[in-house]
Amino acid sequence: MENKNRYYNLLKEDNGKHNEIDLGEKIGLNEEETMEIISQLLSEHRIEYEENKACNYRVLKKPNKKNGR
Repeated sequence: MENKNRYYNLLKEDNGKHNEIDLGEKIGLNEEETMEIISQLLSEHRIEYEENKACNYRVLKKPNKKNGR
């Protein structure tokens, strides 16, 4: 869980400058661990697959909680 949050924050800060595997390596994750975290973030709708410069994923903005939702 801690690695997932660290990776998510790094992905957000990086803004597509590095590919997703290199970002994982920056925090000590191997490719398999990185792909597992990406899979979890995708299923939580926190990121989406979209080419974003060097990276293939981008962070989704949080939806507004207007109208009592």
